[in-house]
Amino acid sequence: MPRPPSDAEFGELVHATWPSLYRTAYLLLGDHAEAEDLVQTALAKTYASWSKVRTLEAAPAYARTVLVNTAGSWFRKRGWRNERPTAELPEHVAPGTDLADRPTLVAALAELAPRQRAVVVLRYYADLPVAQVAAALGCSEGTVKSQTSDALVRLRSLLGDAVVPHTSGAHRD
Repeated sequence: MPRPPSDAEFGELVHATWPSLYRTAYLLLGDHAEAEDLVQTALAKTYASWSKVRTLEAAPAYARTVLVNTAGSWFRKRGWRNERPTAELPEHVAPGTDLADRPTLVAALAELAPRQRAVVVLRYYADLPVAQVAAALGCSEGTVKSQTSDALVRLRSLLGDAVVPHTSGAHRD
């Protein structure tokens, strides 16, 4: 049986994966401070289970799974409202809007249900295949595909067909 990874190797994991985990957390939550909190919480949970990590190659995927599962538990918390108070009501994104402005995309992702947002971020931002997304979210591949389809329909309604084109019906694996 291989030896458990060392604390120094965990430090290396943190430095190597922090940017990617943070970007994923930000896309899931849409808030910089909450994304930092989520990454810190996920890394603390990863460290608590560090002796169970079998290989260093698997550690980044393990940390990402912990991050997604932690985000899911935050979404289920009674106090989580997924709403932020603002002085003015946000305008809906009109079709043809220039998405070179990232806040537009982040705002559209915030309109999705938490599971749909997680699926879109993992499939298209983290570029994970359906099977890995299903494993990370603890659901079936069919659920990933249906949630992806529903999320893309919603994103098309918010951003327009030019930004979120229709696929030929084939799912990307």
